Amino acid sequence: MRESYRKQDEMIYLVEDDENIRNLVTYTLQHTGFTARAFSCGEDFWRAFAEARPSLVLLDIMLPGEDGLSMLKQLRSTDAGAKLPVILLTAKGTEYDKVRGLELGADDYLPKPFGMMELVARIRSLLRRVEPGDSAEEYRLGGIFASVPRHTVLADGTEIPLTLKEFDLLVCLMKNSGAVLSRDQILGAVWDYGFTGETRTVDVHIRTLREKLGACGALIRTVRGIGYKMG
Repeated sequence: MRESYRKQDEMIYLVEDDENIRNLVTYTLQHTGFTARAFSCGEDFWRAFAEARPSLVLLDIMLPGEDGLSMLKQLRSTDAGAKLPVILLTAKGTEYDKVRGLELGADDYLPKPFGMMELVARIRSLLRRVEPGDSAEEYRLGGIFASVPRHTVLADGTEIPLTLKEFDLLVCLMKNSGAVLSRDQILGAVWDYGFTGETRTVDVHIRTLREKLGACGALIRTVRGIGYKMG
């Protein structure tokens, strides 16, 4: 009962200009236990966002007026949207668009056409990550401190705002301090729904994580031909 009740409380915002996709995604979400609101443009989204905060945003890149990447950048610059789970939906297949979206703080991306059940699985995976837990996990390594229950990270005493996936990635590395993790192992641990995306996703998140951690980012080491390690 608790799981069913929780899903009903989850509001998903979808920004998609294609009416057919918008209707199909909304229908699917509403029939898999979520509440959904759909918008055809950024203007309508921002108006709704000012009134009520969603639990997760599905954001198309190609939109009339303000495009999805610009909206993502604006979301991440606000307190309300800094840690909000965001999945990009895009018909674009170029490396640049995928990398740019991840660099701007997207937690995941899903290229069109995509299956509805895969979309639902990815949404549930992200929402599980932000559920409050009973864990008292805290990790320290060098100048980095990470608290799982408080979802906070300090680097040399300064709080560092991280997206959901950046935080999960850092905790994964700190939890396995001293061990070399392959990109596939990291994908399985951080994107836990059987993620089949490119390992470039890990590389981009590592790069942005290092940048945000400043001098402490040097604690994340690249092991050539294998993956990454900390410690």
